[in-house]
Amino acid sequence: MFTGIIETTGEIAEISHSGSNIQFWISSSLSGMLKIDQSLSHDGACLTVEAIKDGMHQVTAIHETVSKTTLGSWKSGDRVNLERCLPMNGRLDGHLIQGHVDTTAVCIERKEAKGSWEFEFAFPKRFGHLIIDKGSISLNGISLTVFDLQKKHFKVAIIPYTFEHTNIPFLQPGKKVNLEFDMLGKYVDRILSLKG
Repeated sequence: MFTGIIETTGEIAEISHSGSNIQFWISSSLSGMLKIDQSLSHDGACLTVEAIKDGMHQVTAIHETVSKTTLGSWKSGDRVNLERCLPMNGRLDGHLIQGHVDTTAVCIERKEAKGSWEFEFAFPKRFGHLIIDKGSISLNGISLTVFDLQKKHFKVAIIPYTFEHTNIPFLQPGKKVNLEFDMLGKYVDRILSLKG
């Protein structure tokens, strides 16, 4: 379980393929502090640490993960947001995030707003019932608040700290991001669907 408060970014150092799986070696300031079998959020996708060496850690994305995320488009040199899982006695500064990406969205607009930034995203309409205005959403693992929600679009505002400590500066119109919708909304949706 994660909170969406990014600890640092990592750089994709090496990529290899094994069948439908993709292995990534990622260099970061966190890598040396990790343990084998530890869960770590990579741009919002929960992946298991498999190996650690020379300030890097290795993770594998299976076909299911690749099919629902942006991981298949990662290239060497790309920066990804990293967050370790929430300790049981920790603060919940963002919102509860499982690291199970639901879908991707496309950035369609980016603009500066006198000290902050606004980004607009297009997402698949079939997920529209899982987003609420002023609700929480995980975008590349970052806990953000939705505003100006439309049927297939929404906006988020980025404060300077988030802009400086995540991979948001590299996000330009046309680029995809990983989305995870609020877990509470998904449970309510499931309960209501079973009452039909």
